[in-house]
Amino acid sequence: ADIKEFGTNMSGPPLVPMIHTVEASNKPVVAAIEGGALGGGLELALGCHYRIAHSKARLGLPEVSLGLLPAAGGTQRLPRLIGVPAALDLITTGRHVTAAEALQLGIVDQVADHNTVNSAVKFALSVEEKVRQRARGAIAPVACVQAVRAAATLPYPQGMEREKELMATLFTSGQARALQYCFFAQRAVGKWSMPSGSRWDTSKPRPVHKAAVIGLGTMGRGIAVSLIQAGLSVVAVESKEKQLMEAKQAVSDMLERGSKRRGVAPALDKISYSNNIQAVADVDLVIEAVFEDVALKEKVFQQLSAICKPSTLLCTNTSALDVDHLASQIRNPELMVGMHFFAPAHVMQLLEVVYGPRSSPQAVATAMQLGKKMGKVSVAVGNCRGFVGNRMLKPYLEQAFFLLEEGATPELVDRALEEFGFAMGVFRMSDLSGLDVGWRVRKGDGMVEPGEASGQPARIRQGRRYSPLGDLLCEQGRFGQKTGRGWYKYDKPGSRVAISDPWLHSFLEGYRARHGLVARRIDHQEVLERCLYVLINEGFRILEDGIAAGPEDIDIIYVFGYGWPRHRGGPMFYASMVGLAKVLERLEHYHQAHPDIPYLQPCGLLRKLVANGSPPVHRWREVIKKLHSQL
Repeated sequence: ADIKEFGTNMSGPPLVPMIHTVEASNKPVVAAIEGGALGGGLELALGCHYRIAHSKARLGLPEVSLGLLPAAGGTQRLPRLIGVPAALDLITTGRHVTAAEALQLGIVDQVADHNTVNSAVKFALSVEEKVRQRARGAIAPVACVQAVRAAATLPYPQGMEREKELMATLFTSGQARALQYCFFAQRAVGKWSMPSGSRWDTSKPRPVHKAAVIGLGTMGRGIAVSLIQAGLSVVAVESKEKQLMEAKQAVSDMLERGSKRRGVAPALDKISYSNNIQAVADVDLVIEAVFEDVALKEKVFQQLSAICKPSTLLCTNTSALDVDHLASQIRNPELMVGMHFFAPAHVMQLLEVVYGPRSSPQAVATAMQLGKKMGKVSVAVGNCRGFVGNRMLKPYLEQAFFLLEEGATPELVDRALEEFGFAMGVFRMSDLSGLDVGWRVRKGDGMVEPGEASGQPARIRQGRRYSPLGDLLCEQGRFGQKTGRGWYKYDKPGSRVAISDPWLHSFLEGYRARHGLVARRIDHQEVLERCLYVLINEGFRILEDGIAAGPEDIDIIYVFGYGWPRHRGGPMFYASMVGLAKVLERLEHYHQAHPDIPYLQPCGLLRKLVANGSPPVHRWREVIKKLHSQL
């Protein structure tokens, strides 16, 4: 305001209606403040939705020093923005504050050192973008932003009206149904039962006070931390001296960080370490987490069976090996279950509890209860290769490889899956976890010997289509982030930022030329259908085989362990939303196009559900029950 005009007729537009107009604008308005925003200048900025100040700017409402008050909304907007005590101080003293203090008080959203207008433009574009990125296709967070914007820009009655409109669109949305389904599914999986009919409420879990972890690699360390944080005493065993020393330090660091976050003292006295397996003689439960090698695990369980009390529960953290086979190595096979944790084990919420035909309901109940105590979402599943999660993952990953052979790029596949809502696409995820992990599994399965040597083409193994792309990259020493090269390149080994790699693109071109493959245009829709529908089809096979009790079990495993977007409810729920007939029709289409990929053939249960009029997901169990009784 021009003080010389006080006491005369004031010129210029009336300030209050102008600020109201700015505030009521549907577009976000950002004030860029350079120099002084004092009195009416700050009141105008307060009417904007966001404020960016240059580092040398000064802000204040100095009217009181002229015997006045800030009357263009200053006394109303500032307290709402920064709270009454701080606003009273500024309004009643009239003092000026620096940009740094204004940021601290919450008057401005950001301080810029250079061109404030450019910073303000950037900020305006990033506000909604930030929420959109975090939301990954979820509509509720974006609607929340729109509702809050209405609060900042519209008078109260219109703000309430906008809130009501937004709520009405969300209330009937598929995403709200998916999220509500997830909420109830999570409770349903806790009420597990075994094929014998034994249920959680009739099988009393055993008390577990002291547990042991065998093997202190990444997984073993995370499991030990989870057990300690659940209040148990832990004996941690690692035979290699160097690994034992590293594990001690790593576990202490993890416990310190976790306790700082939770505001409690770290329970470092709850764990003891040993390089001798004899140290586990008096524990109630053992979790084996040694290297994924069947001979090594057999040896460990034979030793445990001889050392432990006869009542001790023996659990394996294998991700794919046969739990029944390992149970055959111990005296009391009914006391053996799989406890399949997900890395990092102290962070990831999912626990697959794997029972075999000889596992006792009490052993399953104890593992389920312990998982709950550790803050995990425990899901009881039957024993088969890869259990539920990894069994479904295999065809999903293979489809991604086949798409590269047919003309896609890692960027295209990952973008389609990330836009669908996954935090990471197949190839970024593979680089993070290490390409050598899958390579080791394929070697163990006898898939990696060169095809020519076995008298069959390189792209066929064991009578069906196979892609050696992952093996070829590993032979080049490209293991992902850890080596700085994988499906993408990275600035340096260990870096997290994936950069498109021209080498890989020309490698794919050379590979296609060598195998006589003609690249074609692949769109996002095909990526989603090929990758997701085979995953879903394998889910139907798992239900048909009785490995999972119902679709909820599969969905919870995928939401909590494999990054399936929660607002899409899980793979089986998603199939019911897309329409089972559509999933069936697309699988048939792709199976005709690729008859050498057996798992594209639609599962019998899927056909049966479609023939029964595609009942809603909560009614599938009835059809499955009938199917099993006929078998």
